[in-house]
Amino acid sequence: MDDVSLDVPEGEFYSLLGPSGSGKTSVLRLIGGFESPDSGTVRLFGQDVTRLPPYKRDVNTVFQDYALFPHLSVLDNVAYPLTVRGVGASERQRRAGEMLDLVRLTAFGDRRPAQLSGGQRQRVALARALAARPRLLLLDEPLGALDLKLRESMQSELRSLQRQLGLTFVYVTHDQGEAMSMSDRVAVFSAGRVVQEGTPQHLYEHPRTAFVADFVGGANVLPGERLGTAFSGQRLALRPERVEVLPAGQGRLQATVRGVHYLGAQTRLELDAGGMNIQALITSASGLPAVGELLGLHWDDDALRVLEG
Repeated sequence: MDDVSLDVPEGEFYSLLGPSGSGKTSVLRLIGGFESPDSGTVRLFGQDVTRLPPYKRDVNTVFQDYALFPHLSVLDNVAYPLTVRGVGASERQRRAGEMLDLVRLTAFGDRRPAQLSGGQRQRVALARALAARPRLLLLDEPLGALDLKLRESMQSELRSLQRQLGLTFVYVTHDQGEAMSMSDRVAVFSAGRVVQEGTPQHLYEHPRTAFVADFVGGANVLPGERLGTAFSGQRLALRPERVEVLPAGQGRLQATVRGVHYLGAQTRLELDAGGMNIQALITSASGLPAVGELLGLHWDDDALRVLEG
């Protein structure tokens, strides 16, 4: 880690986004107390907790593998943190039942984890983490083991639950779509550093570096001298959806189609413009060009973003 500093307002859904090995999980473990920093401090709700063990922090964690006890029922799994804290049996059962109601698994309390689907186990892990009423919930790639449709459904449920409870969520993911759709703000990690932080819209519209432009949404990173003298010596980001595809002979550049990838409502084109690789998105209903076809490309100047470095 390299001098990482984060300030997460209470009640926010805050995501740590980056590729594997970029440092985001290490930061989550520092917040949770599973690791200790070499320097600096960890403050939660105004309190310095740097030297406090995990059980003395007002925090709970949901892991990717859920870490449920296979020999316990769903209800007992949810109640387990309360058992550790010495909460009485009746209160323990009541609060565990409330959490199962919250995640819509009331009817599954007597089952074992092995009898549940992946999405249901994820909800049990979430209910267990919430049972102790933490002020901060840490989530480490909690949807990574789910298939695409279920993952998208759970994204919506998690965001709705966070808003309903008003808790602070710190969420680790390598999936930019997840981070963009769920978060109030996102910190983008690369090689142990936060390279940019902001709202999803700001990160997408105003990437600071080529890494952020490419990692958050995907972008064409192009040399400025090929796009006009005003941009000489600079690198520019151009989103594929801002590239207008025209008949040959029109537009700013001429490009040859090298690949056509049908995605349903949209098609992604891979284009060669005099040695520059450019991607463009077109609506599939407009008809698909053929590989080898010559096309014109155009974009407005306000679609270009000057990058650092």
